[in-house]
Formats: sequence, C-alpha cells, structure tokens
Amino acid sequence: MATPNRLWMGLLLLGVLGVLQTPAPAQAALQPNFQEDKFLGLWFTSGLASNSSWFLEKKKVLSMCKSVVGPAADGGLNLTSTFLRKDQCETRTLLLRPAGPPGCYSYTSPHWSSTHEVSVVETDYETYALLSTESVRGPGQDFHMATLYSRTQTPRAEVKEKFTTFAKSLGFTEEGIVFLPKTGEPGSQDLALLPARPFPATPETPARDPSPFAIPTPPQPLSRL
Repeated sequence: MATPNRLWMGLLLLGVLGVLQTPAPAQAALQPNFQEDKFLGLWFTSGLASNSSWFLEKKKVLSMCKSVVGPAADGGLNLTSTFLRKDQCETRTLLLRPAGPPGCYSYTSPHWSSTHEVSVVETDYETYALLSTESVRGPGQDFHMATLYSRTQTPRAEVKEKFTTFAKSLGFTEEGIVFLPKTGEPGSQDLALLPARPFPATPETPARDPSPFAIPTPPQPLSRL
C-alpha cells in the first residue's frame, strides 16, 4: 500500500490530466477588499474537496501539510509547501502571479505547460482561508478543487462547517470533502516544528512545481513519487 508521504508527494507534483476532470462547479467570488499583506505567513492545508476519482480513492490516507506564503521580489507570492517524508520535511516553492483582481493568482506547470488559477474566496486572515483552484489552460482544463487553509493544525468546528458549506456551494459532494489529520497521527510530530530540507531532483524524480493547494496528480507508479 502507498505510504501517506508518497501520496502527498503525488499531490504536490503538478500533473493534472483528463482522468481527473470533474463537472465544473459554480463560479466562486473573491474575498472583498483582499489584503495580501495580511494573508502572508504560515497556513496548514486542513481540508480539501474534489470529485475526481483519484482523490476519492486516496483521500482516506492523506494527511496535513503546511505552506508558508511570502511576498515575491517581482510581485505576486512565493508559496512554500512542506510535507513529512521519512521523519523529515520536504519543501517545494512555487510562484503565484497576480491574475486579475486582488486575491486572484495563477501559476504554470513547466512540466505539463498547464495554467491554473487560484482564488482566495473568503478569509479572516487570522483563522482560516477558503480557496478555489481550477485549470484554465492545458491538460485537465475541467479540474477544480476547494481548499481550507487554517492558521493552526486544529481548526475549530465552525471553521470546518464553513468549509463544508463552501465546498457544497461549488458543487462538491459530501463524499468529496475531507478534513486532513496531522501527519502520522496518532503520535505524530508537529509539522510546524520539524526542520525542512529541499527535495532533491533526480532523473527518476524530476523537479516539478507543486500545487499550492494539493492538486492531485494522475495515478502513476509510486516508485516515481
């Protein structure tokens, strides 16, 4: 059976293909008067929603990862995603470029030449953020995902309920919504405290940009994840 860390690596390696396509959900709005400076800092990926068959198959063995959002030198945001692998944290960084109104960003996968749009739909900056991701050009153009970001690894019940309502408003079903446990529960180490190290690129595992909000990749040999 695939280990959770390998599955997170698969989630973080961007490669959305037709196998993950889902019916288009309702269009999400943006956070009014989005304040990018307040959005910076540490977030945990606490919840995901998708109707893709691959996600539905693997959701029970997924666990939480963290992301640090910082300003990019030439505008936009640097997003560094971190996940546990062999008792150490692997890190991947991606540039989110402004793509319209404040709170809307895009990123391109150099490996697949596909473009994805990320929208910050709602946030209070201090507790939670609700995000919507969709493919807008290239392979997997019908792919959509909703994500719950929380400032802590234990989001409150009302935050989880808010995310469930949000995901359903986008057309996702109850089956397609999952709240992620801390990495390795029970007895897991705290992601916020573990040291990070870069994930080395090898011929067998080429460097690819990660999805900032855990977009699943198509099924592929786990030895390459």
